[in-house]
Order: sequence, then structure tokens, then C-alpha cells
Amino acid sequence: MLQWQVADVMTRDVISVGPDASFSDIVDALVGNGVSAVPVVDVSGHVVGVVSEADLLPRVEVADDTGRRPRRRRAFARKARAMRAAELMTAPPITIAADEPVASAARKLDAAKVKRLPVVDGEGRLMGIVSRRDLLRMYTRPDPEIQRDVEEGVLLRSLWIDPATVDVRVVDGVVALHGTVETKSLAGLAVRLTAAVPGVVQVVDRLAWTRDDSRAGHGYTFGTPEQLVLPPRN
Repeated sequence: MLQWQVADVMTRDVISVGPDASFSDIVDALVGNGVSAVPVVDVSGHVVGVVSEADLLPRVEVADDTGRRPRRRRAFARKARAMRAAELMTAPPITIAADEPVASAARKLDAAKVKRLPVVDGEGRLMGIVSRRDLLRMYTRPDPEIQRDVEEGVLLRSLWIDPATVDVRVVDGVVALHGTVETKSLAGLAVRLTAAVPGVVQVVDRLAWTRDDSRAGHGYTFGTPEQLVLPPRN
């Protein structure tokens, strides 16, 4: 497997609440399960919003407000009076599809400044939750699994390179490639695809090549790992 998807790392046992869940029900769900947010789903399983600890805090802050922050008090008043999830939740929800790359989830989490995202199917129904911690799971892969993916997935299946011609060594997620391949562009592509293997922390490039095709104009086309295009095989 050259690239993990959200479905490979997400948590499938998801705690959720309905739109009519009370303030107390939501607090119980958060505290009882040790999470900071829960998705709100309708009767059909569609995600309609997310309720987080931040959505519940206005009630605490307004209750303790001494009048020194009137603007803040007015801004929080509506949520402070809210009683149901439908009134408390943040909507529309920020979600991600199960077949999105893990890298996309990382970018979306960072851009939204949230700790977790509901994972949905093509119809917007809840499938799981992906958190920052889930994204780190791929870096716990054993070195032998990573080595197998590089040898079989990258070298043999993707680049048609005999793994016997390239020595692959993996220590704590750091992959060292030693050997000689046909062209300079092929060596570069091997390094880039290896770096995209789940669990790879770093690639040490010790590859040599027999022909420098960098100026020939017909080598391998470089782009993102998903867009890499191989020339026709002779």
C-alpha cells in the first residue's frame, strides 16, 4: 500500500448525539468517554453538526460574568441559554470522506484548528472519527512491514525494478536505499514513492544510475505522489 486513506486510521466506534440531546446528555457523552467533541447526527445517520467543549463553555462563562465584559456576555448569551444539541452545535460541520488521503485529513485539521473530524460516506452519513492522534498511527508500523511495502509496492509493482538490485534497509522508520537503477529519473522517483509509504519518517538516498536522462526530456514526469506518471514500458 503506497498511501493510506482516512479509513485506514479512523476510529470506527463513534460516540454521537442526536439533535434533541440535552445539555446534560452532551456533557455526559464528553466526560464519560474522554472526548472533547461529538458529532450530531440525524435519524438517518447524516452528520448535521458538531458539539465541542467550546460550544458548552458560554453557559459557564456567562453564569460567572460580573458585567465587566458586556460585549462578550451578549455574544455568548444565545448559546448560554441553549438547551439542545441542535442549538449548541457548530454547523455546517467540517467533515472528511473515508477515501481521502491521510495527508488531506492533516491539512483539514490544521486549517480548521480542530482536534478531530467526522468521517462520512458519499451521502454524508457518519462512518467514524479521525483525530490528530489517529494520523500518527501509521508511524507505529513495524520496520519489516515498511520494508515489504517499499520492496514489493514501490520497486516491484510500481517501478518494475527487481528488488534484488536495490538493498532496502529500515530502522525506526528511516529507509535507506542502496543500489543501481537504470536512469537518474527512476532513482528520483523511487525515493519520492518510498517517502510516501505510510510509516516512513525519512529516506536516505544512496542510489546510483547507469544513465542520466535528466536532460533528455522523456524521463519520468514528477508531481505529487498521486499524480506521478510513468513512461510506457518497453
